Amino acid sequence: MIDSTALSVSIIGKLFKLNGKTLEKQYYLYLSDFMQWEQREHAQDWLLFEENIGESLSIDETSLSMGELYTILTNKKGKGRKGTLVAIIKGTDSKTVISILEKISKQKRNKVKEITLDMAGSMKQIASKCFKKATQVTDRFHVQQLAVEALQQIRVDFRWEAIEQENKEMELAKETGKKFIPDTLENGDTPRQLLVRSRYLLFKNPNKWTPKQRLRSEILFARYPDIEQAYKLTQELRGIYEHTKEKNVAMTKLARWYDKVEKAGFKSFNTISRTIQLNYATILNYFDNRSTNASAESFNAKIKAFRTQFRGVSNIPFFLYRLSKLYV
Repeated sequence: MIDSTALSVSIIGKLFKLNGKTLEKQYYLYLSDFMQWEQREHAQDWLLFEENIGESLSIDETSLSMGELYTILTNKKGKGRKGTLVAIIKGTDSKTVISILEKISKQKRNKVKEITLDMAGSMKQIASKCFKKATQVTDRFHVQQLAVEALQQIRVDFRWEAIEQENKEMELAKETGKKFIPDTLENGDTPRQLLVRSRYLLFKNPNKWTPKQRLRSEILFARYPDIEQAYKLTQELRGIYEHTKEKNVAMTKLARWYDKVEKAGFKSFNTISRTIQLNYATILNYFDNRSTNASAESFNAKIKAFRTQFRGVSNIPFFLYRLSKLYV
């Protein structure tokens, strides 16, 4: 029976004035083939669908319930549909994940040519051990995300300074018996508001700013040159990924960008410097085929949406059974 039936079990129960919970239990025990499912006994800890393994894979992590993390291996060729799911394994511990993935025949694992992943050491270890002939590609969006987070940290630091300054001015006004009137900038923002309201424009490319955002950015950058410099660094990194096609050219551009980060001396960008140093080769591998972990992220989003439809996950094995009906 198609698992989508489960989506409307409660609704059907209400329509026909049946007990919804009882009907769901009947579906669970009898109407579906869950009780005869060959992977039911170990579904709580792992699922394998080695028939879905392909030449290009993605490995990532997701949360199914109460923050409990699972490692997910997907086949890019599946494009988020049937044939996508290769493995779901409880936890992110490399030894545990490796022990399960090694259940897949070595011959099939050696056919994997490329695997995209984030910069977690555990993920790299899993990929190196289980897919020895695959090229590892550090996902570009994780690198860019680090740069954006470093930029936002600079903005937040200035925001706390603005809050402290405003508090001092309010205390002084109170002591002197004067009415507190905050400084107002050209666009009507106070410095504190400027730093709060600039958050979203810093995520965007300048050509996507609205007129109000453009004015706010001009005021922001004039008052806080460090934020402007950090913003330009994040945009330059994005530009390298978007407009560079040759690996050797990307190598030169990334090296120059790295030097600029070093010279900027921003504390929050130190993580990026170390990350680039530690992942330089796999970061550059992106420019071979321009492969990303976007398919894995998209699949994670589908899992979360599926989880929401069922108002959470109370029975993980049964949830994974239903998930496998859609993506295996």
